[in-house]
Amino acid sequence: MLVVEILIVLFAYACGSISSAIITCQLLRLPDPRLQGSGNPGTTNVLRVGGKKAAIITLLGDVLKGVIPVLIAKLLNVDSPILALVVFAAFIGHLYPVFFQFKGGKGVATAFGCMLALSWPVGLALLFTWLIVASVSRYSSLAALIAAIMTPVYTWYFLSPVFICMASGMSLLLILRHKKNILQLINGQETKIGSKVKGLRQTD
Repeated sequence: MLVVEILIVLFAYACGSISSAIITCQLLRLPDPRLQGSGNPGTTNVLRVGGKKAAIITLLGDVLKGVIPVLIAKLLNVDSPILALVVFAAFIGHLYPVFFQFKGGKGVATAFGCMLALSWPVGLALLFTWLIVASVSRYSSLAALIAAIMTPVYTWYFLSPVFICMASGMSLLLILRHKKNILQLINGQETKIGSKVKGLRQTD
């Protein structure tokens, strides 16, 4: 069983390391998202540089690479600490992908996919939080930050305490990955959802 647990954690990290943004842009013959817009290989930047179709494909890919390893771990009936580690491994894979020189995105969609597969009430709570903040503010980064802050809260409410550390770690990393966005928001320079920019000045 120990071998199985190690393999599923490694599999989760490998899944997370698949960059949906880069692969989608390559398949659709779009510019490399790492060299356009904000330079971030994530859904918001793909929307900015490649349009809605590419962004939707990227979003689904990032969510699925969080969903798949967590569901497999649940089907294998691994213990809760291992399941928490699987969630965290898939998330870390997106942030530091082994296939792309350990330079990944900010992890919002993958974190959502992991939490949705882990607990659908937590996933829906995070989704509604993001949608409400994004629809009111039009800032993807602000919506992501609020959802990140609420992740440990929703985890505490819907899940067992063993998942609190994992959720708190993900929340902290999400906030740290958005530190430039926080400065942009404070200075009134953050790009709103759907805005098109050139160069690497934006950080969304």
